[in-house]
Amino acid sequence: MEDIRPSPIAGTWYPGDPKTLASSIDQYLRAADRAQIDGEIIGIITPHAGHRYSGPVAAHAFRCLEGLEPEVVAVLSPLHNPYPAKILTSAHTAYATPLGTIEIDVERMNQFEEELLNSWGIEIQHVRHDQEHSLEIELPFAQRCFPHTFKLLPVMLRDQSGATAKAVGTCLAKTLRGASSIIIGSSDLSHFYSQEIARRLDEEILARVGRFDPSGVIAAEEEGVGFACGRGAIAATLWACRELGADRVEVVDYATSGDATGDYHSVVGYGAAVIYRSSKPS
Repeated sequence: MEDIRPSPIAGTWYPGDPKTLASSIDQYLRAADRAQIDGEIIGIITPHAGHRYSGPVAAHAFRCLEGLEPEVVAVLSPLHNPYPAKILTSAHTAYATPLGTIEIDVERMNQFEEELLNSWGIEIQHVRHDQEHSLEIELPFAQRCFPHTFKLLPVMLRDQSGATAKAVGTCLAKTLRGASSIIIGSSDLSHFYSQEIARRLDEEILARVGRFDPSGVIAAEEEGVGFACGRGAIAATLWACRELGADRVEVVDYATSGDATGDYHSVVGYGAAVIYRSSKPS
């Protein structure tokens, strides 16, 4: 019998009615341009605010995944609530959204945990009934893009240092090697600056993402030139995708909350990118 994590955000962060939710995501996807990605997609970077704010941006990344059939989807997100652990995952065996349940790939999660512990000395804490939105917010999009059954690897980074992000990325790649998989890195960008300042900060983060520079993404905040609440999740996703053969990143969309609300005095930035193995020689 499945031990299902109930959604704490359905009906607030996104529609709680299944038909309404499916329809809204499909509208975001239809409205998004599909980038011409010449290669095999390994992962994406996508924002995690409420769908009405960041859904149009997220859709540009998810649109590129339509037609793929991964057997496992790994979602790397930050953890906004305090827990005494560097890395966390769900203690449940499935996630619930209004669109149905997604089974956690317990076998691969166990393998990932062993890799982290043996190679880096990092233990994963299992939590029940967590309130984290940044991982779950991606799941309805995945459910609409991948209507077939897939399993989930949910990973939440409380510690977003470069060392921990690299540990997560390299161990995740070892865990996923040989599997049909997609990695989703969940992060918003700068928070509560004016539109002008936010764009400057966000452009720097996205430039480093586009250069496939995970260390640069981590360093941007220390340098005061860019901010991302999920910088560790972004960097870990880039490291994992590189280990799995990706060599290119395409930034496919950018907007701020001001573009949704009309209030440009204090905004949150949202970016979307596709990480892939190019079909063309480097």
